[in-house]
Amino acid sequence: MNNALLKLTTWLSPSFPVGAFSYSHGLEYAIHAGDITDRETAQAWIGACLCQGTARNDAVLLAHTMRGGDPNELDALARAFAPSRERLLETEAQGAAFGRTVSDTAGTDATQRAYPVALGIAARDNGCPEPETVTLYLQAFVANLVSASIRLIPIGQTDGQRIIAALGPAVIETASEALAATLDDLGGCTICADISSMRHETQTVRIFRT
Repeated sequence: MNNALLKLTTWLSPSFPVGAFSYSHGLEYAIHAGDITDRETAQAWIGACLCQGTARNDAVLLAHTMRGGDPNELDALARAFAPSRERLLETEAQGAAFGRTVSDTAGTDATQRAYPVALGIAARDNGCPEPETVTLYLQAFVANLVSASIRLIPIGQTDGQRIIAALGPAVIETASEALAATLDDLGGCTICADISSMRHETQTVRIFRT
């Protein structure tokens, strides 16, 4: 493994301090409302967010950032496509934490960006390959929501691994689509997930920030 891939796997590891463990992407409300009750419903929900929701948009923005797209334009798009205040918080807070940590470890100055843009800049500057970067980003997205599902539904860790394995082909397919997409292809159709993220803002008892 070369140094670029080693950095990439480090950045997308659960141990990298972006605080991903504290965000459920609206999953907490969906479980509270009874929309997600077991492994099957969790897998369907996460799969929809992956293929038709925020994850797909993030992957497109990530790919365009790595190709040298205007980071200011892409950052503005990432924020504009956040369908709720909490989704905006996710991308802003994780992007800021990612940028600070990379800057602190590399001895450089950080500019706050939305998460996929911040990652794209770092990956581009360190020579990370586009296909692997986009694919591993989507895999990390799935793994984080599976981790939230294990804690909230709850389901066992084995069922969590079953979800990750089952969604593997969808991760690869979505990454391939994102790598070929233009910015005109940005968009989503996960209305229930988006509404859940909005309703989570006023949920009385909650563990996750989103």
